[in-house]
Amino acid sequence: MLEKLPHAVGAALSGVKAGLDRTAWHAEFATVPGGLALTSPAFADGAAIPARFTADGPGLSPPLAWSGVPAGTAALALLVEDADSPTPKPVVHAIAWHVDPGRAGLDEGELAPDAPDAPDLGRNTYLRAGWLPPDPPTGHGPHRYLFQLYALKAPLDLDGTPGRTAFLDGVRAGAIARGLLTGTYERP
Repeated sequence: MLEKLPHAVGAALSGVKAGLDRTAWHAEFATVPGGLALTSPAFADGAAIPARFTADGPGLSPPLAWSGVPAGTAALALLVEDADSPTPKPVVHAIAWHVDPGRAGLDEGELAPDAPDAPDLGRNTYLRAGWLPPDPPTGHGPHRYLFQLYALKAPLDLDGTPGRTAFLDGVRAGAIARGLLTGTYERP
């Protein structure tokens, strides 16, 4: 949707961004201890997300890997937000919950409702379950996508396909560790 904005509009909105301070990582869970190492074999922390994982490619979710899951973790939960969207709140690109803490990561394309081993998925900003590929407006500048992984002391008790508010309420009640991977994407 945002990729369809003309370049001049994207450039005019270049100073309008949700902001890091509105992401769950900074606004909701800043006091949760770190300890989880979150990486991707597709891109390094702070580096560009390859086009194949965006709206300019097939739009698959990128592969993720993690380590450092603390003892006593009952489940993992993942939230992906765009801190630089020209919106009042960050755009939610993915919510995954009930992720098995015994897993070491997610495969490419696994954040899709029809993926064989997909975790439970919540609603992205477009109100669909699964991965919403990055699609920043042309001329808006680089966007930072925060892949946030939370270790939970109890599985989330969520119904159906929860949105950001229900997800945050559940994580707030039981987060014991967290990890962050930031990817960037920009359309000239």
